[in-house]
Amino acid sequence: MLVLVVDASLCALTVWLAFYLRLGEWTPPWGEPVTAMLASIALALPIFIISGLYRAIFRYSGWPALIAVTKAIMVYGLAYSAIFTAIGMPGVPRTIGLIQPLLLLLAVGASRAFASYWLSGLYKNHLRRASLPKVLIYGAGSAGRELAAAMANSHEMQAVGFLDDDNRLHGNVLSGLPIYSPADLTGVVESLNVNHVLLAMPSASRKRRNEILNAMLDAKVSVRTLPGLMDLAQGRVSTTDLRELDIEDLLGRDPVPPNHILLGKNIRDKVVLVTGAGGSIGSELCRQIVSQAPNTLLLVEQSEFALYELHQELLAKLCTPPLTAVKLVPLLASVQDQERMREVMSTWSPHTVYHAAAYKHVPLVEHNPAEGIKNNVLGTLRTARAAIDAGAQDFVLVSTDKAVRPTNIMGASKRLAEMVLQALAADCAASGAGKGVTRLSMVRFGNVLGSSGSVVPKFRQQIKDGGPITLTHPDITRYFMTIPEAAQLVIQAGAMARGGEVFVLDMGEPVRIIDLARRMIELSGLAVQDEENPDGDIGISITGLRPGEKLYEELLIGESPQRTPNPRIMRANEDFLPLARLEEKLQALGMALDINDVAVIRLMLTELVSGYAPSGEIVDWVHMEQGSEELAVSSDRKGPDAAVTRS
Repeated sequence: MLVLVVDASLCALTVWLAFYLRLGEWTPPWGEPVTAMLASIALALPIFIISGLYRAIFRYSGWPALIAVTKAIMVYGLAYSAIFTAIGMPGVPRTIGLIQPLLLLLAVGASRAFASYWLSGLYKNHLRRASLPKVLIYGAGSAGRELAAAMANSHEMQAVGFLDDDNRLHGNVLSGLPIYSPADLTGVVESLNVNHVLLAMPSASRKRRNEILNAMLDAKVSVRTLPGLMDLAQGRVSTTDLRELDIEDLLGRDPVPPNHILLGKNIRDKVVLVTGAGGSIGSELCRQIVSQAPNTLLLVEQSEFALYELHQELLAKLCTPPLTAVKLVPLLASVQDQERMREVMSTWSPHTVYHAAAYKHVPLVEHNPAEGIKNNVLGTLRTARAAIDAGAQDFVLVSTDKAVRPTNIMGASKRLAEMVLQALAADCAASGAGKGVTRLSMVRFGNVLGSSGSVVPKFRQQIKDGGPITLTHPDITRYFMTIPEAAQLVIQAGAMARGGEVFVLDMGEPVRIIDLARRMIELSGLAVQDEENPDGDIGISITGLRPGEKLYEELLIGESPQRTPNPRIMRANEDFLPLARLEEKLQALGMALDINDVAVIRLMLTELVSGYAPSGEIVDWVHMEQGSEELAVSSDRKGPDAAVTRS
């Protein structure tokens, strides 16, 4: 009934308006227009009822409802124009029969559209979208256009324009959004109240991304990015593809494409074993190895949870040919367990072994030195011997830049593990065993992004929590490389091995961690809180170097590294002890490890590892606790005064 009254009112209103348009002046509604109004109501309402216009649910009416209105009014218009235009009525201009149906179409259509808009809550959606964070899309290419289309229905953010380097596009409109010059970013951010900039440039090099990021630092906006082209190859761009900036976007160094011949040389159709398979590097090695279609992949890991997680992930990758033929074997084992490692090696006789198992967290190993050395040194020796006895063709140790002139137990243990393999390789070569000799090699590199303990996820979480970012020293620097790139280079370096080589990965230029922290804060749209800007958002707190931590890392001990076919891989020349002498030293070291004599352990490491210079006092938890107990006993014997003096 309400809609009938509305439509009847619209019929009368449009007749009155038609008279005005025809005569150029307002005619009293109770005069000559009355006949035309009554005729309009008498014709329109029955036609609308028969056409079913009042059976529609108006809040959900769309184009079909408007089409039905158009058809009904076309029928009405023919009848109305026949009466007032073709036949004619006294006092009613003939053109009223043509003008009024058109006005009625617009009025009834607008009433239905307004009803749908109001009743369905679309106006609330528009109000909500107006309150969403506003973003600019950097890149008016195909990825940018698809991202803008995906954001049209987004409930998280609202695109208000594009940024593009092509000055021919500036001032134009694309997908209903204006295109601005990146040089005007600061002004656009202020005028449009922009919160984020989305980098929609998946094909841009890291160097170019780095230049863009530097140019946006002053704008105080948060920057997010789309993944690379390979990640987008399987589907269209959507807002779920957006991710936080990774540190590789800030490094400005592009990875060298891998040599697929070297990647598959020691893996394809072979039995491959990875120790420490559940770790950061070990798990990525397994992903890369699976993609090269080995015959069997043995996953050796002492953490049950890490092994289960990796096994399930890799099983999901093996659902498509030719990877369905790959056999996965998850094995719970510690590399320190010599009998278990011999059993595994003799059972499957792996062609290639990647030894990634290690305790690598510097402070933790510094607090637990004996266990760190047992795992990193003796575990490497036992695993390598088991591989040699089983006839493995290649054994590759994953090492670290902390092995170069180490100041901590972890670095010294990794250098000693390298020396173990160098000595074993030299002994195998001297034995004249011929082609059956296992090729032992090492690959040394710096920090990998996203590994356990990496500063990047730690800084990102601290920024989300409102700060401060904690940093051990303002001058600390580190080399960085992505985990996939490091794993690929480890595999390629191992394929180039002839026996005994120490391969060193070219990590590019070292990065000051404090500069990294500042850039992560600024590219989150926040300001650094310091002496120059005490009102900033996120502060940087210096906590002091941890036990055994160095200000900077090195990759080479000696000089003049040799180049290899891969520009990212160098071959180092490092000194080592002969196997017979080294075994004597390791036997003595093992005795000190068994009784946890940390002072003797550190002394022996200084003799064995060139350049090892322990920093600070002994911080082994057991040693310190025993020392405090002895102090307490001594104090009790001498009385409370002695205890006070001693403390």
